[in-house]
Amino acid sequence: MTEVKSNPLNPFRVLRISIGVIYLWFGVLKFFYGLSPAEQVASQTIHQLTFGLLPDHLAIQILAVWECLLGIMLISCRFMKTVLWFMFIHMAFTFTPFVFFPQQTFSHMGFTLLGQYIMKNIIIISGGMVLWQHYVRNIPVPYMRPFSEG
Repeated sequence: MTEVKSNPLNPFRVLRISIGVIYLWFGVLKFFYGLSPAEQVASQTIHQLTFGLLPDHLAIQILAVWECLLGIMLISCRFMKTVLWFMFIHMAFTFTPFVFFPQQTFSHMGFTLLGQYIMKNIIIISGGMVLWQHYVRNIPVPYMRPFSEG
């Protein structure tokens, strides 16, 4: 679905670009050792998922490229169906630390900081579902007016 170019405050555009910026930012951080707060858990998780067959440094670099590409594609609004599929796949894997490393994600009172960091992905998944309805299924939505029109 195309967007009206004259409407910079289209809520779908704002949502798509904001998720894209987050993906791009988090991906770029992974290119620099020690900058990403998710680097260690991502490395440990990929190590578990690949049974240690993929070197940890290479796994993080691949993840960084994946996240950056998703971010760029979301921002540029290209190949939305494919991008959203890859985003949903990525998001599904972000929850695997709850299974592999429960001691790092749960505390006796609820979630640890890492668990909370992972749980925020529910918002990204929800946003992706909204984008899917708009860009892939082309479902007309009554709240298509820009924010500025109240």
